[in-house]
Amino acid sequence: MKQVIIFFLVILGCIGCNTKHYAQYDNVESDSVRIVQHLTAITKTDGYRNYKNAPLLNQTAEYIFSVFNQYADTVYYQQFQFGDETYMNVVCRLGSENNKPLVIVGAHYDVHEETEGADDNASGIVGLLELVRILSKEKLNYPIEIVAYTLEEWTMTGSITHAKSLQDAGIPVYGMVAFEMIGYFDDRPNSQSYPVKALKLIYGNKGNYIMLAKKNSTGAFVRNFSNSFKKQATIETKSVEAPLKWGVGRSDHSSYWKFGYDALMITNTANYRNPNYHKSSDTMETLDILRMMKVIDATALAIINLE
Repeated sequence: MKQVIIFFLVILGCIGCNTKHYAQYDNVESDSVRIVQHLTAITKTDGYRNYKNAPLLNQTAEYIFSVFNQYADTVYYQQFQFGDETYMNVVCRLGSENNKPLVIVGAHYDVHEETEGADDNASGIVGLLELVRILSKEKLNYPIEIVAYTLEEWTMTGSITHAKSLQDAGIPVYGMVAFEMIGYFDDRPNSQSYPVKALKLIYGNKGNYIMLAKKNSTGAFVRNFSNSFKKQATIETKSVEAPLKWGVGRSDHSSYWKFGYDALMITNTANYRNPNYHKSSDTMETLDILRMMKVIDATALAIINLE
């Protein structure tokens, strides 16, 4: 009963979320009902999706697989050993007919310790689930591989495994995007902090935007994707190219950097904004579904319009 009440409370808060269309793509519109259903299925479980609970992680992987399988050309589990346990990424492919370098979009489904991990990182996983549904209806210029990783919170083994598999197979890669915490926003003054205080003068003191985080040197994919994302104007967007010590590498995209691939992170800046970061209070009731939808829509449009 509690989950049903939560479901309807969040839906009531999102009435009208689906009324705006962007650009000329009528199908590019995330769905608040689906988002809440996915968040509920992933976060409202018995136990926690951490590395100590492989059965629940595998249950979550099966849920992701079931959604991917409704829309993708190909879906499979990528299994790997860590310690005595077997873990698995969930991988799907769209636009396989395109003979061009691969574009990867990924997010991790495991959590830190004993938390629901709604923003970190069920929000990113739900972004993937909506992205595959939206992109399956569109003509794509590149083959798109969408990957749900495990063990990001514990050595990033999942994304390292996937990135290495691409290199080992000699698969050309155009670039990679990571969803890392895309559901928490705050319009209050001083709700946003930074690793360097002076950045507040540049980016402002309100946590009401999404950040495209990159390392100092970027390639053609990151530049093109970033320009396309901003052009959609679905949500206030800011970019940072910064040294790793500022935290721009704190997600699965950094695994691709290790293998020489161009990659960036889409994030609400994690603990620099969200007071629930790595705490039991990181629940779906704290998320801003409307702005989360706008992040997903901008990502879909940026991918569709990639040159």
